[in-house]
Amino acid sequence: MEAHAKDLAIQKKFGVNFIKYWVDEEQGDVYCLSEAQSSDAVVKTHSEALGLVPDQIAEVVQGE
Repeated sequence: MEAHAKDLAIQKKFGVNFIKYWVDEEQGDVYCLSEAQSSDAVVKTHSEALGLVPDQIAEVVQGE
């Protein structure tokens, strides 16, 4: 996906590591899994790379 490649190209600038993404074509939704110091860093990366910002950001932690 071209958008994901654009995020990857500048992710280090904002200290973000995009890990994986999923697309729900029927709903027109895209979900991204990333590591970052803050949700603001994710917003800034998407904004600069794509000109778009996420509708929602949810913090998650890995289970054991």
